[in-house]
Formats: sequence, C-alpha cells, structure tokens
Amino acid sequence: MNRTRVVLVLALGMGILPVTGATAAAELQDPVDGSCAIGTGPQLRVNVVGLKDRSGRLKVEIYPPNEADFLRDDRDLKAQGKQMRRVWAPTPASGPVSVCIRAPAAGQWALLFTHDRDGKNKFNFWQDGAGFPSNQKLGRSRPKVRQALVNIPAQGGQITVHAQYLRGLGGFGPIDD
Repeated sequence: MNRTRVVLVLALGMGILPVTGATAAAELQDPVDGSCAIGTGPQLRVNVVGLKDRSGRLKVEIYPPNEADFLRDDRDLKAQGKQMRRVWAPTPASGPVSVCIRAPAAGQWALLFTHDRDGKNKFNFWQDGAGFPSNQKLGRSRPKVRQALVNIPAQGGQITVHAQYLRGLGGFGPIDD
C-alpha cells in the first residue's frame, strides 16, 4: 500500500475525513462564511446604492451587536466562541447591487459593508468605501456600533446601505451629497 493510501485509510478510520460529499461541504465550510448558497440562518439582502465605480469587490460582514466586538478580527471572535459572518461578492458591471448574507441567528447584529476597490482585502482609507444600516454620514471618526445595528427577523429581510467614500477634510460621506 502506498503512503497516500495509508494516510487516507487512517484518516477515514479516525474520523478525520468525512465520508459523504454533503458532510464534506459542511465540515470544510469556514464558520465565518455567510454565503446564502450554503449554511443555515436567516438571509439578509443588502441593497447597496451610491457606489463610486464598479471596480473591485464587495464585502458584507455581520458582527455581535456590541462596541467591544464590532470590527474585531474574526480570529479573535472565533477564539472566544463569538459568531460573525462574512461574504464577498464581485462588483456587478451594471444594474442594481445586492449582496446576500446569512446571519448566525435571528436578532440584532452589527453590519458593515465595504467596497474593496483595489481588491487587496485591506481597507484603503483613501480609496475604499464603507456603509452601515443607519446611513448616517460617517465623517472622520471610527464608526460606532449604533450606526451599524440591524434587526434580522427569522424569515430574513432586506436593507439599503448607502456607500460612503473619503470626501476631503469632512471625512467619509455619500458621493451624491
């Protein structure tokens, strides 16, 4: 028996590798993956208006609804057993922009939308956009959790988020102001 086959047999026997395709998909899923195509939990459709352009990609994240956990690194939240979700979507070339995300459960959550214009997965203050359910002008300060709160019912729902970008000394705001 070759080495690969021995490792595979041992892994199956120890329960390390899943036996079925459905089990494999569930076990290999990243716990922060909020894709509406997989997983469970209520779906929230986030309609985005006011994009500066159609470059890069879009990200929606759901955090616990408190100031201490809002915008924290997902590894820290996972290490403490706290739930959050993230979904990436390509920016459509034209038409309405809508991103679907699954919440861990119904209830109140904090939501962040970002427009990653350069595709580097690191927020670029000078280029990228952001938005929250309150649609209040963000200005120059770090966003507060109260601006990001959204109630997600068990049957799911939808919200509209206005994208905001750096607009000179006034900080972040919608481009159509």
